[in-house]
Amino acid sequence: MDGGNDPYTDDDRYADDELYTIGELARRTGLPVKTIRFYSDSGVVPPTARTDAGYRLYDLNALARLDLVRTLRELGVDLATVQRVLDREVTVSEVAAAHAEALDAQISTLRLRRAVMRAVAKRGSGPEEMELMHKLAKLSDEERNRIVIDFIEDTFGGLDANPEFVAMMRSAMPELPDDPAPEQVDAWVELAELVQNPDFRARIRRMAELQASERDTGYQDGLHHELTETIRTKVENAIAAGQAPESAEASRVVDELIAAYAEAFGSTDGPEFRRAMLHRLEVGSDRDAERYWQLLAVINGWPVPPTLVPVFEWFIKALRLNAG
Repeated sequence: MDGGNDPYTDDDRYADDELYTIGELARRTGLPVKTIRFYSDSGVVPPTARTDAGYRLYDLNALARLDLVRTLRELGVDLATVQRVLDREVTVSEVAAAHAEALDAQISTLRLRRAVMRAVAKRGSGPEEMELMHKLAKLSDEERNRIVIDFIEDTFGGLDANPEFVAMMRSAMPELPDDPAPEQVDAWVELAELVQNPDFRARIRRMAELQASERDTGYQDGLHHELTETIRTKVENAIAAGQAPESAEASRVVDELIAAYAEAFGSTDGPEFRRAMLHRLEVGSDRDAERYWQLLAVINGWPVPPTLVPVFEWFIKALRLNAG
């Protein structure tokens, strides 16, 4: 007999000093009477005794049990698991370990959602782009890598391209951290869209084919970075000096750089060689190809390489005017 409302709810204590009414239990724990009654009805915190009229009373053990129930529930433990802990079917440490892992996953998800929303706000995205960003951002590491690997296999597959360069591309996978910054989410979305773009794939395929064709020439792969640095230094100096690609000074820069290329390829300077080098530079100098590496750097937290696009655009324009 409980009648739904205990007349002792507002009493400080029942006659027996070791027994407490629901009202006293509520004041001691800070839990609502309704919640304690629910736990009692569920068998989680059963009454210790009842009055002659059938109203529930609780002892100190019930109070301790209720404190444990409240703590576990506040930590997100479901009531069925709470009951198992109270029945000693599982230990608190086992439950804590399982819930810590679950919380780690939830925290990771929430951090990712936060980063996506901040990136959406920064980009001013609409509903469709926001949905795409969320879809791409929540992919697993393996799924993200698969997108990039498919791109590499499509563009370099079946070609005898520089194996060191291809190996470098295969090893440079996007690794979005558990707590990504908005710019990292933004970079990953842009990279995923870029590598799935058919036009970009076709351009990178042309680069790979050109690279493969040069394997039979005298060009030494090891000189690539040295040549790039030479071009960067000379062209940046020319630009800083205000020398336009159409100027006589630019013509002299072209002569010096083509001479360096001729030596690297084991060839000699001349109209045919210059036209071949112009074609090589036009195919190999691609803003999006450079952007690919910049985006990877942002995603992975690497130093972002400086752009060389203005340098090579200047050189290409100057060489086109001096190709012979």
